[in-house]
Amino acid sequence: MCALTLPLALGACSSRGDSNSKVIDKPEVKIENGMLTPEVLEAFGRISEQVPSPDGTKIAFTLTYEDIEENKGNSEIYLIDADGSNMTRLTKTAKSESNIQWIDGGKRLAFLRYDEESAANQIFSISADGGSERQLSKQDNGIECFRISPDETHVVYASPIDAFDKDSTLFEGLPKTTGRVVDDLGYKHWDEWVTKIPHPFVAEFNGEKITDAKDIMSGEPFECPMRPFGGAESFAWAPDGKSLVYVSRKLTGKDYVFSTDSNLYLYTLADGNTKCLTGDEFPGYDTDPAFSPDGKTLAWLSMATPKYESDKKRLMTMDMATGATKDLTETWDYWPEQIAWAKNGKEIWFTGYYEGVSPVFKIDVNTCAIDTVAMEQCDYVSVAPVADNAAVALRHSMQVPNEIYLVRTDSKEVKQLTSVNKELIDQLKLGDVKKVKVPTTDGKEMTCWEILPPDFDPNKKYPAILYCQGGPQQAVSQFWSYRWNFMIMAAHGYVVIAPNRRGLPGFGTEWNRQISGDYGGQNMQDYFAATDYIKSRPYVDADHVGAIGASYGGFSVYWLAGHNDGRFAALIAHAGIFNVEAQYLETEEMWFADFDLGGPYWDKDNAIAQRTYANSPHRYVDNWTAPMLITVGELDYRILASQGMQAFNAAKMHGLEAEMVVFPDENHWILKPQNAILWQRCFFRFLDKYLKPAK
Repeated sequence: MCALTLPLALGACSSRGDSNSKVIDKPEVKIENGMLTPEVLEAFGRISEQVPSPDGTKIAFTLTYEDIEENKGNSEIYLIDADGSNMTRLTKTAKSESNIQWIDGGKRLAFLRYDEESAANQIFSISADGGSERQLSKQDNGIECFRISPDETHVVYASPIDAFDKDSTLFEGLPKTTGRVVDDLGYKHWDEWVTKIPHPFVAEFNGEKITDAKDIMSGEPFECPMRPFGGAESFAWAPDGKSLVYVSRKLTGKDYVFSTDSNLYLYTLADGNTKCLTGDEFPGYDTDPAFSPDGKTLAWLSMATPKYESDKKRLMTMDMATGATKDLTETWDYWPEQIAWAKNGKEIWFTGYYEGVSPVFKIDVNTCAIDTVAMEQCDYVSVAPVADNAAVALRHSMQVPNEIYLVRTDSKEVKQLTSVNKELIDQLKLGDVKKVKVPTTDGKEMTCWEILPPDFDPNKKYPAILYCQGGPQQAVSQFWSYRWNFMIMAAHGYVVIAPNRRGLPGFGTEWNRQISGDYGGQNMQDYFAATDYIKSRPYVDADHVGAIGASYGGFSVYWLAGHNDGRFAALIAHAGIFNVEAQYLETEEMWFADFDLGGPYWDKDNAIAQRTYANSPHRYVDNWTAPMLITVGELDYRILASQGMQAFNAAKMHGLEAEMVVFPDENHWILKPQNAILWQRCFFRFLDKYLKPAK
């Protein structure tokens, strides 16, 4: 499950085009008294995809702005020098650019953009001075993501093909039927029915156009990249351009929805042969392949446990000559989230969650010694080396969104290179964020983030909010969210407590793993501990504390509602699990439910599963006492909107004050600008009603 809108991954697949003619630029927004409002939140520039040039002297990145009136966003390509100077804009179109890659020795950039003629995304290029733009591809079904080979003679790209196993004879003479015939599992994913699947194509490239494309998984009913979030990170070219590695979970139907067993496959251009590099000894997720600069070693991220999507990510390497593998992080109780080889081929840069933040690390591939390059009260993501001793990364915190930073290993220098949101940030009053340690009911200490309102006065009394994280194993680090934004909560006068309860990464494998099979267990006691801590603060109005959360956080809110004991005066759940038995059968990624819930509810001899279902929130509605706001998206196939509708109906039938907001055109996340603003308005109207007593 997922609960946060995170920064876009480098080279993420792009499948939705944009044919409007209006160019969306930086919006004008009025800020009054330093107040962060939903409209101001939508006005921030969103940086992603920072890519250094081959010589490390320039950095290309995309910058997205939202337009509330148009109800959409638009991404453009920008360049800066490696020292942060000379920021220039390369594109100015009504169609978003993405998946940027340097070519021609750093003289040009290739990227994806929507093409009107083919009504799909295609590959374009532009010179680094902003001129000589040209279209490189005309793929009939469009291109979702791509990577050009190091020698620039070939390109691998993902393009959708028709899903397999269709009986076309059933539909003869029925052009207006809307029926779908389903005979196996895996018929929908995230927010779409599976009528198309992505396949990898290798094509020739001469610098001017892309030709002679070949489906390298032709006849295989499997997807590559993996839905729903797989992108160009699923492909890795060997430095000589003669072979590539791709990621695929080559399963269908029931096997597909009950497995995380993806593998790495080596495809050789000369003979068209494919070889599986990972086999039975790697039964979990294997992702993010990356060749060393000399091509002799392949690195990737690997999970050891089948079905466990939140398992420790091991940083593995493989000797391409012998096939010998090595776990570089075997003795480290944390794990990487994204990797990149140093230019010298002796080290690998990575980021990863550690004690509530996401630092930049570097590991020696021979000794496995790990160096912490940069660690502050912030999150670094998407690290990209520019030299042996330097890299650029995106950095954000609970107070500010992404900007590009330079980090160095020799001097430990951290330098900010972009300041696209400085004008907005300088006008806003932001709340302070501090790390606190809260004792748990089982004698441990839990790291929590406490966020205070702007102009905080310790002699006043403030309403407070318990933030319940989703995932369920998704870090409560220094993230910046455009939905669950702590600065906007603080700006509205709330103290927020955000605990790293049991089941979150960054505190070792035992802490992370504990939640699986223990829904409604120790992690809920952790929430009670965090709530009691914040209620004990002299500046908190203990009678006006609420709980909020999405996805597993929504489950948490429903569960807390049934075990309230008067702690909470208002509750907000978005896209949450209400009926765990129904969730086991409704979600599309069934491996998750099977592993995390412990198994099917009909397995009466399975003590773990039976404990899980006995703790389902729908069984405790009779204990509900607090008013509740529920929000759902009807395109959410991870946790169906019907879960929230059941909870709303139960609340009303139980005689509670309750509201529900339904978005027919949103999935697990609320993404469209006008929907996002409506969501925020409903959020604060509800909290203010019940947590801010009339004077």
